[in-house]
Amino acid sequence: MKKPEILFLKQEDVLAAGLLDMKMVLDVTEETFRLMSEDRVINPPKIKLGLPDNSNWTSFFMSMPAYVNSGVPVAGFKWAAESKQNASEGIPYGIDLVVLSDPDTVFPRAIMDGTLITAMRTSAMAGVVARRMAREDSEVACLVGAGVIGRTMIMAMREVLPNLKEIQLRDLDVKKSEALSSEPGLGVRVVPSRDLEASVREADVVVTETTSRTPFLKRAWLKNNASVIQMSSYEIEDDVLLGADRVAVDNWEQLSRGVGTLINKLFREGRLKREDVSEIHELVSGEKQGRASDDELTVSCLHGVGAIDIAVSAKIYENAVARGIGRKLNLWDNPLWV
Repeated sequence: MKKPEILFLKQEDVLAAGLLDMKMVLDVTEETFRLMSEDRVINPPKIKLGLPDNSNWTSFFMSMPAYVNSGVPVAGFKWAAESKQNASEGIPYGIDLVVLSDPDTVFPRAIMDGTLITAMRTSAMAGVVARRMAREDSEVACLVGAGVIGRTMIMAMREVLPNLKEIQLRDLDVKKSEALSSEPGLGVRVVPSRDLEASVREADVVVTETTSRTPFLKRAWLKNNASVIQMSSYEIEDDVLLGADRVAVDNWEQLSRGVGTLINKLFREGRLKREDVSEIHELVSGEKQGRASDDELTVSCLHGVGAIDIAVSAKIYENAVARGIGRKLNLWDNPLWV
């Protein structure tokens, strides 16, 4: 009788298996979007359980299942969770878990910490879209949010914007942006910003990565040929998106149905239609045009898709097996009630 052997990877194991290689994560992310364009990915919209409710949550849990038919097909899900009270207790705001399974036998392959996987794949998704929506000569980026995603976003923007000279890093907690900006080895000049409007006005690329539920980014602040990437639900004012020459999303079905998202609001109001936007997989495959000229204002709204988590986690699992990392567990000694 076969025993399902599960590889358990704690956060330190995930790092030891190469997670901080942003180029690798970007490659996996881009490849997964390409597989989406070939109908080799099944990615249902995420299911959210907010407490006390989805609109006014203080904590939430989210199930993100996916199937990725790559070289070694894998099925799995990310169980994503966030709590507002965590920051005051010195623990991560988000705590995520990833489970990988064999799609044929349904035996579990791995259980691993997904918190840093989320951070890396989130910024990699922004990197993939920036390659197609930002100007090639972009020199200044403004990142709004100096948390975990701010750290990985620096890594991604440095990797995909070849002419990047400076990142202005804005956070409501100035000490956080100052601390991150002063870290060695960032690979690009990072400057803590005390004036959001001034930083946005200078920026060729603006990335918002906050927990704000109130839009704060104004159209009047933006260069007419800037690229805006919104990583949360509703950080940019309506006319930023409605005034854009090109709009991209990671998953139209998910965002158009998502309670509290800008895309959902504009869709319900009849001011945005599916044909008005491109999905990232359409840009990667060449089915849709990314930025067509240096004169365009582009806007991208990304809210995360489980398939990227699963694909990146599968790569980490592969690396961990090859390097002998992790702890092996068994689901049973002998299955009962077969």
